[in-house]
Amino acid sequence: MKAWPSVKLGELLEQIDRMERVDPDASYQLVGVRLEGNGPFIRETVAGTETSAARLNQVRAGDFIYSRLFAWRGAFGLITEAMDGCFVSNEFPIFRADQRRLELGYLARWFQLPSVWRKVEENCTGSTPTTRNRFKEQFFFDLEIPLPPLTEQQALVARLDALAEKTRQVEAHLDAVERDAEHLLALRFRDAIADAPLRPMAEVAPLVRREQSIDLNGRYPELGIRSFGKGTFHKPPLSGGDVGTKRLYSIEPGDLLFSNVFAWEGAIAIAQPEDAGRFGSHRFITCQANPELTTAAFLRYYFLTDEGVLKIGEASPGGAGRNRTLGLEKLMALEVPMPTLAVQQTFDRLQTEIAALKAKHTAIREANAALLPATLERVFTQ
Repeated sequence: MKAWPSVKLGELLEQIDRMERVDPDASYQLVGVRLEGNGPFIRETVAGTETSAARLNQVRAGDFIYSRLFAWRGAFGLITEAMDGCFVSNEFPIFRADQRRLELGYLARWFQLPSVWRKVEENCTGSTPTTRNRFKEQFFFDLEIPLPPLTEQQALVARLDALAEKTRQVEAHLDAVERDAEHLLALRFRDAIADAPLRPMAEVAPLVRREQSIDLNGRYPELGIRSFGKGTFHKPPLSGGDVGTKRLYSIEPGDLLFSNVFAWEGAIAIAQPEDAGRFGSHRFITCQANPELTTAAFLRYYFLTDEGVLKIGEASPGGAGRNRTLGLEKLMALEVPMPTLAVQQTFDRLQTEIAALKAKHTAIREANAALLPATLERVFTQ
């Protein structure tokens, strides 16, 4: 790639002021800017009486804006036709480009580079790096962008846009496949539990408590449970002194786990082999599926269905958040559908196949997400 001249943005853009005094009787569509070069979006509509700003700046299609506060995190982008006539606060400078020299899409793609964000961060000012890190216009205008001829800029943008569309299509295809797989799973589960007898949790997956004795010199790695059925995660270990009077219970792979404060929002999981040797506090409810009657995977799926979540919610009285506690006795009294063990195992094999499919998709998604950033770096690095 032949070298492109570097040109200061101050030679290519001018700042625009379309400030209007806020009318208490009017309403205003406000625009924000996403991080990491993902561009502006319509954030909300507010009445004039609902904003603390005395004046707002109007944006037009083709404007380039950024957030002074979050420029260091890539909050730059173009105003689209859908946002034409919306407003921003004075924390969002507005610019128009000399389109005889600079293609707007080229500018927007350049600001998607992490290397550019790092340059921006070097010139941010404020009291703390994460909350008041303002990037002032003088530094914006001093940034130097590599500038090929306009026709070459346009050709690059066309290729990058085509690549971005292909990555979007791949992501959409993976989403559609996974939705179909989840739908199939739901249909098979519905068939599996049709006319199945109900049996209490105390019978099919009783409570198991393995209280751990605490050594002041010991270390006790804790386990956490994510909400919405997203599995377990590892917490840093506690020293024996940090544990204090807190009770800890050992967890074994295959245990069916409930967070007693967030089970109502799907904090339900199965301990995995990599979770061996970890501990949970008294806020963990540990159950062990009776292998002659059921499987932990089948029960977990049930408790994450609408019906199962409703039952867990009813067994978790109280207000929102940490005031909603799943009671041990109430959980043990919950009745769950119990088809034959063979039917459950057949369903579990389908769950395993779909989990493997999603794992493959995760790898594809990661490679797909890295494709455009890697291409941008190659394009702009000379």
